[in-house]
Amino acid sequence: MKLRSVILSFWTAMLLSVSAWAEGESRIYLLHSDRLFHDTRIDAKAQILVGNVQFRHDDVLMYCDSALFYEASNSMDAFGNVRMHQGDTLTLTGDILYYNGLDKLARVRNNVVLVHGQTTLYTDSLDYDRLYNVGYFFEGGHLVTKDNDMTSDWGEYRPETKVAVFNYNVHLVSPPPPQEVRTTLLTDTLYYNTVTSVANARGPSTIDDGACHVYTELGYLNTVNNNLTLLNRSEMSNNGKKIIGDSIVWNSVDSIGEVFGNVVYTDILNRNAMTGHYCYYNDKTGYSLGTDSACIIDFSQGPDSMYMHADSIKMFTYNINTDSVYRTMHAYNHVRMYRKDLQGVCDSLVYLTKDSMIIMYKDPIIWTGEQQLLGEEIQAFMNDSTVDSIYVLRQTLSCEKMDSLHFNQIAGQEMHSYMENGELKMTHVIGNAIANYFPLDEDSMMVAMNHTESTEMKMFMGDNRKIRRIWMPEATGTFYPVTMIPANMRFLENFHWFDYVRPLNPKDIFVWRGKTKGTELKATTKRHAPLQNLKEIGKNHGNVQNTRAKTLPSR
Repeated sequence: MKLRSVILSFWTAMLLSVSAWAEGESRIYLLHSDRLFHDTRIDAKAQILVGNVQFRHDDVLMYCDSALFYEASNSMDAFGNVRMHQGDTLTLTGDILYYNGLDKLARVRNNVVLVHGQTTLYTDSLDYDRLYNVGYFFEGGHLVTKDNDMTSDWGEYRPETKVAVFNYNVHLVSPPPPQEVRTTLLTDTLYYNTVTSVANARGPSTIDDGACHVYTELGYLNTVNNNLTLLNRSEMSNNGKKIIGDSIVWNSVDSIGEVFGNVVYTDILNRNAMTGHYCYYNDKTGYSLGTDSACIIDFSQGPDSMYMHADSIKMFTYNINTDSVYRTMHAYNHVRMYRKDLQGVCDSLVYLTKDSMIIMYKDPIIWTGEQQLLGEEIQAFMNDSTVDSIYVLRQTLSCEKMDSLHFNQIAGQEMHSYMENGELKMTHVIGNAIANYFPLDEDSMMVAMNHTESTEMKMFMGDNRKIRRIWMPEATGTFYPVTMIPANMRFLENFHWFDYVRPLNPKDIFVWRGKTKGTELKATTKRHAPLQNLKEIGKNHGNVQNTRAKTLPSR
């Protein structure tokens, strides 16, 4: 009777167990074991399996040296040479495996290795959730792919999406050892796609490739080609040059970068900077473009920085990667520049680093103190970022404001102004030189106006920009007392005082103010020598021959 009772209890338990599986839960099957026994001293609820143990649960095969099999709870504990195979692509190994078939959770401990395709994850503690197809590690992990080597304190890997997430003290090197490391990424949160090899760093992060250093709080690094997409006000620096922007796109293959939004480029070595809302740069050719509130800042002279704005600013580099490298900068449309001792306005501008020369085109104007220079074209020659001399071509006019009613004025075809320590010292006018100037007496009082005309004129300046003396080869002129100056002689024909156009401060360079209509320079016609065509040459040649024939004596 006792035996019958035991058998009935056994089959009752089996039926209950079968009814549980019938509700949709799969069970763990024991496929093989060298030995199977039960020992209540070890575990009263477990079957003890020893030697070449093999289980199956759904499509997963599990192997180990020994195991405790809890058939009633559909779980198992495996020990020694644990291996877990899911399909043909995923293998999980370790020293210990705790597996629950009800929630499909595998907890692998000690010397854990997860292999999925070309991705390998090393850790000492891994929880692999088969229900959601994700593995978690929380005591340090090391993931290796064909392109990268990554470590972190915490993380997860999803075989279905092939995306790994790393948290805390994340360290990525590319390519993986033993190859020479090209790029290093440090962050606290990293999303890595093992198919595309794109690393998405979130939070304070740094990227170094030996030559370039990157700081970002949201960036994407393609570890195959080192291309970068950086957001959230990231910055890149290289050899004393730094660029910051709301977003940066860097093509490492072509060495081309684009920066968008609140761009700040700083060159510490050459002591200059550029700001704007868009910047394009080609590192191979040295070509760059800045638009949308583009501004060049030269701070090589300490606090007296030069600020220049234009609609578009382009930089061209010649003989790059050689000792004879030089650059040209082109500024187009609505050019305005400001420095404490020098201001300027024009339509377009070219700066030649080879000659330290600035060329201003189309209604250019330069102010220095109370001095105003204008003409059809202005060439400024620099010396250590300060103006050394200014050359004005055609329709030239130099004005110096004495007070609100009186101006020293010089006009001519060409004008050379020479500076010393930023101060105007001498002006040389060539061709149709005309001057209205007010000499001062010993008490610095204006007593008269001298109107003079000559073929050439040199005006020498003294202290406080006052005229010290004037030289002319020969001249005609008239001396007018201040109270008796004729109204039509007070100002030269092309005189205009453009103080309303002049930039007043660094921010004012972004506010365009053009000349009042009718005050622009008059267009000049450039005459060219007439060119003959072949028909005219032939015709003239025939006429010459006929003329010679008529004039030759007959024999």
